[in-house]
Amino acid sequence: MSSPVQIPFQSFIQLKKYDGIAVYLQIVFEFIKAIQMGLLPEGTKLPGTRVLCGLLNVNRNTLIKAFDDLQLQGFIKILPNKGTFILSNQKQIKEAKPVGSVSKSFSFRHSLILEDPVETSNLPYQFNDGLPDLRLVQTDILARLYVSRLKRKKNGISWKQLQSQSHTEFKNHFSNFLNVTRGLRIASSNILTTSSHEVALFLVSKLLISQGDKVVVASPSYYGANMTLLDSGAQIITIPVDEEGIATKALRKVCEENTIRALYLTSNYHYPTTNCLSAKRRMEILALAGVYNFVVIEDDYDFDFHYDNNPILPLSAVNPNANVVYIGSFARSLPSGFGYGFITAPADFIAELEKHQRILEPGIDVIKEQVLTHWLEDGEVHRLAKKNKKIYRERRDDFVDLLNKKLGTSIKFKMPARGLAVWVEWLDDFSLIKLKQECAKGGLFLPKTILYQTKNLRAIRLGFGHLDRNEMENAIDILRKSLKRVLILST
Repeated sequence: MSSPVQIPFQSFIQLKKYDGIAVYLQIVFEFIKAIQMGLLPEGTKLPGTRVLCGLLNVNRNTLIKAFDDLQLQGFIKILPNKGTFILSNQKQIKEAKPVGSVSKSFSFRHSLILEDPVETSNLPYQFNDGLPDLRLVQTDILARLYVSRLKRKKNGISWKQLQSQSHTEFKNHFSNFLNVTRGLRIASSNILTTSSHEVALFLVSKLLISQGDKVVVASPSYYGANMTLLDSGAQIITIPVDEEGIATKALRKVCEENTIRALYLTSNYHYPTTNCLSAKRRMEILALAGVYNFVVIEDDYDFDFHYDNNPILPLSAVNPNANVVYIGSFARSLPSGFGYGFITAPADFIAELEKHQRILEPGIDVIKEQVLTHWLEDGEVHRLAKKNKKIYRERRDDFVDLLNKKLGTSIKFKMPARGLAVWVEWLDDFSLIKLKQECAKGGLFLPKTILYQTKNLRAIRLGFGHLDRNEMENAIDILRKSLKRVLILST
């Protein structure tokens, strides 16, 4: 093979320097694509990181992080004092092709934006970005309700009529529930329910955003939402976030210099930092939306888990006539398939969304809606929420206590007033990928999606909701011991 520096990397490693997708992830995706296309055959020796950084015009730490990721996924092998080599299973794939199979499939549009960043693991201890504990679900009650609804006689009514009646009844009860719990002032015509929070955001972005529209997001922000917005054609502009939430001075400056279509905002519990948008900035954002005529896509993904007596209400409750599309989740503590995503907005926007939903989600789960309607009528949802909040508040307090005791001198964080995760910033200088690897050796899984590392930031979003006190203690012990090993190796 010829010298690695003669490979025309710039011709097939295409990087776009914007924050929609982290540069190191772009490098990972582009190298994987090049390997799979055969542009970098197995055994190819790559240039040194300093040389390759010059060719690609990227920071060396960024490239090293990308290479660590590629090695973890089995696409390259880094041999000390020898170099970095392409290591793929293309030969085995070719040998495994059945007789008569074609060598090339039909053409179709590929998307690097929608590459799934989610990892899974069988390790005994795992952190996530803040998920509830499904062991707490009252599955016996749900099962009895579901079976009773299935057995109920329909009295000659057609299935279509039953769907329509059940859905109307559910929307009426659900809109009243949101008015009571979140201070909204909506009718059933102002709400659309979806199978999940992710589907709700997908529908809104597809309807609101056209190719090239400029959408403002905070930095750091939610990777899943960014992927959805980018796939809809958005040109993402990032602005910083601080202790009071998204920086409104920066937002005003962006609005003065650009035509903004939308602002994507996690106001009540910013993802990933858990900061809450201050009252003053809420008013400023609503005022800016009116002056510059952009839409606020307000994502309230974790409202169910607030621990104070007076939860902060969404922007759409402060001013129902503002340009706000409110997206949320409902019953996240229920088993998968029972929870809902929803959208509240002006009635004409909801009516247009329904056209698109009929293609994406044409059927209505009548039994599921009847069960949840019963829970809303009976007040069971409020009782479950009250019980869960007590449990998760105790878990938050336990988790914070353990962080202070076991990692206090190595981290800084603040206790979150809501949600199921703590934003932890590390005080020492080390690689989070190395920490991930060391934790895996001890039996603790840290998915890449909770790791945040830039030139000026080393942070991790640690979900605690799925762990009891004993599990928390064991997981944090592994984290502490792994950190010590990483710091020793870094010196």
